[in-house]
Amino acid sequence: MFPFSVADPIRHSSALPKTSEVVIIGGGIIGVSTAIFLAARNIQVTLLEKGRVAAEQSSRNWGWIRKQGRDADELPIVIEACRLWQQLAEECGEDIGLRQTGVTYLARSEKDMTGFADFMKIATAHEIDTRLVDGAQVSSMIKGMARRFSGAMTTPSDMRAEPWLAVPALARLAARRGVTIIEGCAARTLDIAASRVVGVWTERGKIETSNVLVAGGAWSSLFLNKHGVSIPQLSVRATVAATGPLPEFHAGAAVDDDIAFRRRQDGGYTLAPGRSNLLYVGPDAFRHAKKYLPALMAHPLGTRYLLAAPSGFPDGWSTPRDWTPDETSPFEQMRVLNPAPGRSDLAAILRGFKNLFPQFENLRLETTWAGMIDAMPDAVPVVDRVEPIGGLFVATGMSGHGFGIGLGIGRIMSDMIRGNDIGHDLHRFRLSRFADGSPIRMGPAI
Repeated sequence: MFPFSVADPIRHSSALPKTSEVVIIGGGIIGVSTAIFLAARNIQVTLLEKGRVAAEQSSRNWGWIRKQGRDADELPIVIEACRLWQQLAEECGEDIGLRQTGVTYLARSEKDMTGFADFMKIATAHEIDTRLVDGAQVSSMIKGMARRFSGAMTTPSDMRAEPWLAVPALARLAARRGVTIIEGCAARTLDIAASRVVGVWTERGKIETSNVLVAGGAWSSLFLNKHGVSIPQLSVRATVAATGPLPEFHAGAAVDDDIAFRRRQDGGYTLAPGRSNLLYVGPDAFRHAKKYLPALMAHPLGTRYLLAAPSGFPDGWSTPRDWTPDETSPFEQMRVLNPAPGRSDLAAILRGFKNLFPQFENLRLETTWAGMIDAMPDAVPVVDRVEPIGGLFVATGMSGHGFGIGLGIGRIMSDMIRGNDIGHDLHRFRLSRFADGSPIRMGPAI
């Protein structure tokens, strides 16, 4: 069943090893893919997941694998990621719904088209097949729309996949390659000696290791803050829905200000509001508020706020910020972060979709869910070593873009951990950008 929950059976139940060359905290797309690439180089890897593999944002996203609209510094990584998606989909030996059906951004005005032209310069420099189309071409590409658009930006080579199939399939591939995956086993704290990682304390005991990757999504900041590492990461709730099977009016994915839609493997469509998320205001939100001012002005996180997160959420007012290795941690108290979908968002989804496709006026949503997006002030991730703690690495704050780029980040982290050439300029993604006086430079919101 989807969404995954703590009620789902544990499928990866390896015993806790005494030692491991690398320990990865977090069983989402980043952690799983990093493990795959390390195992391919005969590195001993243990992956710890407090709940279930892919149970949080890695299975709850829109399922887009896109180059289009990316931050210029992300684009080389996602180009690599697209190649890796095709490679690993074949190596998995399972149908994960990977299809090259394109991504389209719809323009309601010439102002929108002018904004798209800015990305076209980046696309041309990287020789990707993004192009601008006029209103008549849009109507031909996407059948049955009641609205006439000024035009669109589209990238035919962009892909889609089913996240709730893809990430568990990748985890099975990792396990076949020798990765020790342990579900239902939270990492509580790091064991640090002489400013270097020497182990990880888990709810089942200690693993000795000299390399740890924190890829905990919405939980990363809470875990690292316990060790004096401050990351201005917040979590925003995004609501998503799925229809039952519908006649195909578009094989790919598309979005405008009101509605996003993507064809699914099961013949339905995944739907979401075009630009609507909910930020729960907690202690971290107040602590990092100044860093988020550019983001709030640009509205990439949406415009709705609640002053209290549900109990146990990463930035909840009552969520503990300190604990010892022999105490139950917040990660055990909430095995799977499973926010309720927003009623107003679901209403907006139905309204936006029916306004655009009135032929589906009797449509009902078959499945609804929500996820917590690990967001950064500039809407680009942190991918870095964590100084001054030797052997500690972090890949988090994917800001809603992580599924598509995930395999590229995983390959990068595997080489960073091994001390190899990374092959990309990661200056944009350094953790220190939030503390060295650098101005916040906003990345794309979608």
